[in-house]
Amino acid sequence: MDTTAYLERINYVGSLLPTADTLRKLHVAHLLTVPFENLSIHWGEPIVLDDEALFEKVVMRRRGGFCYELNGLFASLLRALGFDVVMLAARVMNNRGEFGPEFDHMALMVTLAERWIADVGFGDSFREPLRLADRREQKQGQRAYRIGEDNGGRLILTERKESGEWKRQYGFSCESRVYSDYAEMCHHHQTSPESHFTQQRICSLATEEGRLTLSGMRLIITQDGERQEQELVKEEECDEVLRTHFGIGTSRKQGGQPTGEEKKSGLF
Repeated sequence: MDTTAYLERINYVGSLLPTADTLRKLHVAHLLTVPFENLSIHWGEPIVLDDEALFEKVVMRRRGGFCYELNGLFASLLRALGFDVVMLAARVMNNRGEFGPEFDHMALMVTLAERWIADVGFGDSFREPLRLADRREQKQGQRAYRIGEDNGGRLILTERKESGEWKRQYGFSCESRVYSDYAEMCHHHQTSPESHFTQQRICSLATEEGRLTLSGMRLIITQDGERQEQELVKEEECDEVLRTHFGIGTSRKQGGQPTGEEKKSGLF
């Protein structure tokens, strides 16, 4: 693990001591620089759950990824910095109020003086790690989260501002897992027509003021709670959005390095 290159990728400058404060700052830095995206699935690039392959994609080619990729590689960085971290299996709540299958999602548990749940691969969710043992409301900006329990497992819940109700995001267990445990579901999400990842392109990145998202042919910009949407007409427009907003050049469709023009743009 080339930690220097990884830290440069996420624009992190600060303490590397394995503390809760370092974990928090690394977590936020990651979410602000590495997009949650499923472009590989739509560009015909196989997703390989291996630290070396993920490092080459996310750090060297400055791409993003989905949960298995982003959390898997982030766990590798944390281990290299001396953190005690394990990968967890999670089941995501769908729009019908049903949990998906086991290994539907990967989250992380980091053990310091207390245990923390970290997750840089869920999209629009908590920006700072959550205390696992704390059952009280954990506020982050205008949002609040809770750790709950359900049938012996743990839950991540987020508050609906409109109703004040708590929505279940996903359930998880604290058993340590390895990449091979996620292989079947990772393949499913890359290939199955039932997977939401195969149905529509997504590229989303947290910003200091909100979030930028390319969903299908829509560019969604959320800033200070205000949401704006722009319908894109041509694929060339999507390519431009990926370059200017997410730093992903069209050369990535073939898995290549940035072109000379892309480097001149300052994005790389």
